[in-house]
Amino acid sequence: MSDTLYLSLWYPNLRLATLPDKLAAVLGAFAAHGGEEGVYAATVWPIDWTETPIFQRVYGRSGSTGGSSAAPQFAVEEAMELLHDDYAYEFQIGWSLWELESGDSLDTRWVRQPRLVRVTGYGPLFDKGAFEADGHIRLDFGSDAPFLEEETELDSIAARHVEENVRQLVELTAAVEKTSGATARLLWSELGESLAQRLAARLGVRN
Repeated sequence: MSDTLYLSLWYPNLRLATLPDKLAAVLGAFAAHGGEEGVYAATVWPIDWTETPIFQRVYGRSGSTGGSSAAPQFAVEEAMELLHDDYAYEFQIGWSLWELESGDSLDTRWVRQPRLVRVTGYGPLFDKGAFEADGHIRLDFGSDAPFLEEETELDSIAARHVEENVRQLVELTAAVEKTSGATARLLWSELGESLAQRLAARLGVRN
């Protein structure tokens, strides 16, 4: 069963005024690790997740009809023009992974599929201090299926693509930690299961 995968980052004695630079650094790391150079959308949430966003901007994606993505620094500056302790700042950016092409054919095909990752920076008072559990910055990768493909027979081709996805995740995780200066990180899922343990068990089946 697939689960939602997150990466939480923490910074020592983080001041709200430095959060924009941290977010820009995290977003800027995607391009070198299977991601897009520009930000797709930005949203600002006040107080908690039940409130209506006070700012929302969809830039689009480079090469698509009707818009183009925004440079991380520009998107961050625009969304965070007014900093508030009880706001959360969410940015969406494209990231491509190997996935099985959907369809009912027996001739399955692996393709690089783009997905949107949500990168959120938390003000210290947003949602009653949610940053303590979620991180000063949290990355929401969406479904962890591409890293496990638990519903697929794990032959040599499938295993290679899954391993490439995992390597890309590991490299991106290390890059965002280093470039943004995080001192603690946690890769976790909603169900609380360890991706590393599930992956080891999955590859063990193949062996």
